[in-house]
Amino acid sequence: MIKQAIFLILFSLTAAFVFAQKQDTSVNKPGKIKNVEGASMSSSNNVIGNISSAPNFSMLTNAIQVTGLIDTFNGNPITIFAPDNKAFKKLPIGKLDTLLLPAHKTELTNLLLYHAITGKITSKDIERQIKAGNGQATFTTLSGGILTARIDGNRNIVLTDDSGTQSVVSVLDIQQSNGILFVITSVLMPGTK
Repeated sequence: MIKQAIFLILFSLTAAFVFAQKQDTSVNKPGKIKNVEGASMSSSNNVIGNISSAPNFSMLTNAIQVTGLIDTFNGNPITIFAPDNKAFKKLPIGKLDTLLLPAHKTELTNLLLYHAITGKITSKDIERQIKAGNGQATFTTLSGGILTARIDGNRNIVLTDDSGTQSVVSVLDIQQSNGILFVITSVLMPGTK
């Protein structure tokens, strides 16, 4: 009788332990990992978590911190067209340094918000809208500006900003816990208001 009671207690503890481990693994399930320009980005991380751990997005991360837009870029859901450091280096010499000054915070904020759209928009969604728009689609950004998207001869999605500058989407559909991130080859410039 005592052996039977001990057996039942051990069996119950073992079953509870196995059940708890199964529960923990489902809760801590890692997200889908994508290598983006040498950095691992996990779909279980939010936009800021992913770009702040990626060295090639240090200029974008710094600009977001300077403007205090961290909560905005961590909001749900959001699509970000993220210029990497190479894209920022294409700006005229001294432009980014000027934008980072406190006197230009509003201008920098407007520029960063021009790279974001409300909603989780995939490349397939963009392509469908381009097709429905007879070769182009327009998107209203968080700054209130307009981005125009087209497909070029190489089947790339190309974004045109308010000033007519074009930026190619070089990496598509990087899943974030709060949206989607695309890498672009040039900084998009909003029109003057």
